[in-house]
Amino acid sequence: MAADPRRETPSGKPRARALGVPFDGEPGPNNAITDVAGVEVGYCTLIRGDGPLVVGQGPVRTGVTAILPRGRGAVLDPVFAGTHDLNGWGELTGTHRIEGAGLCGGPITITNSMSVGVVRDAAARWLADNQNPERLMDLMGLSIRVTGETYDGDLNDIVGQHVRPEHVVQAIEGARGGPLELGSVGGGTGMIAYEFKGGCGSASRIVTCDGRAYSVGVFVQANHGLRRDLIVAGIPVGRMLGTDRVRADDMGSIIGVCATDVPLLPQQLKRVAQRVGLGLARTGAIARNGSGEMFLAFSVANPGVLGATEGPRYACFVHDIHLSTLFEGVVSAAEEAVIDAMVANAPMTGRDGRTVPALPHKDLISLLSHHRRLTS
Repeated sequence: MAADPRRETPSGKPRARALGVPFDGEPGPNNAITDVAGVEVGYCTLIRGDGPLVVGQGPVRTGVTAILPRGRGAVLDPVFAGTHDLNGWGELTGTHRIEGAGLCGGPITITNSMSVGVVRDAAARWLADNQNPERLMDLMGLSIRVTGETYDGDLNDIVGQHVRPEHVVQAIEGARGGPLELGSVGGGTGMIAYEFKGGCGSASRIVTCDGRAYSVGVFVQANHGLRRDLIVAGIPVGRMLGTDRVRADDMGSIIGVCATDVPLLPQQLKRVAQRVGLGLARTGAIARNGSGEMFLAFSVANPGVLGATEGPRYACFVHDIHLSTLFEGVVSAAEEAVIDAMVANAPMTGRDGRTVPALPHKDLISLLSHHRRLTS
C-alpha cells in the first residue's frame, strides 16, 4: 500500500498526524502547499563538514527553497498577493512592490540571512536565461523578486555564504507539485524551532467559500520560539520536554507563505497573510523582539489577467462575507505546518559540535495521551 503523504514524507519520515496529533479541518491529498493547483516547490540542501567553525569552509548546514506560484510553465504570469509583518525583524524582499501593486511574480525563494542577495539575484538571472526577453521586460515592472530569510548561524557557517547561484537554479529547476519532503531540507536545513530541530513545514486545507470547494496551503521556514513556549494540540508540552538550552534568547525568525485558489484581491490576501500569525500563536509563538515573523499570501486564481496591457482588465473575487472559512483553514494549516517542521525531523550536529535535538516523538505522544489529546 502506498504511503499516505498526509501522514508521511516521501523519505518515510512520520508527520504529526502519524503520531496522532489532532488538527482542525480537512487536509488536501498531499497536506501541503502543493495541493493548490499549479504551485511547485523545490529544494537545494547543503550539508557538509564537521567540527570547529572555519569561516568560508564550514561546517555547512544551509540551502535554498523555491516556491513557484504557477509553476515553471507560467512563471511570468504574476499572482495577486498581500503581505503582513507580525514582527519585521528580518527580510522579505519585494514587499514594497507587493504593497504598492498587489502583485507577486515567481520564483519566491527562502534561504539564510546572509544569502538573501545572491539568491534574489540568481533567481532574476534564471528568469533572464530561461524566459522570453521581450515578455520578461514587459513584466519586470509588475513584480520584484521575493526572497525571505531566517538565521541558521547556530549550526551553519553563515558568514561563509556557501549558497551559490547554481544552488538557486537547482532549487528552481527541481520544483515540483505533489508530496513534499519536510524538516531539514532546502532553506530550512540549519534552522531551529522551539529549541528543537526545525526547518520546512507545510500543510493544506479544503475550504468552502460561497458554496464552492477550494484549497489553501501554508509553507513555513520555522526558526523561532523558546522551548517553554511550545504548545501542541493545546497542551504546553515545551515546559515538560526537558530544560537543556539550545538558545539563550528567541533570536530566530519564521517565514510563512500561503497559497490558495480562492479568487481574491490584494487587500483580501493581506488579511489572509495576517491569519498565518494566528496559526503560529496556536503553537506558542509570541513574536519576541529579536524574532522576525513575516508572511506572504497569494492566489493562483485569475490567470492571465495581466497578459495584455491595453483596455480594461477584469478580475474575479469572492465577497468578504465568505472569507471566514478560508481564515479558519489558514490558521489550522499554519499550525500544522509548524508542528510538522519539527516532527518530520532528526537531530543535527553543526558548527563547533553544536547539536540540536529533534522533538522526541515518544515523549510527545505520552504527554498528549495523558491529556487525552491524541486521535485514534
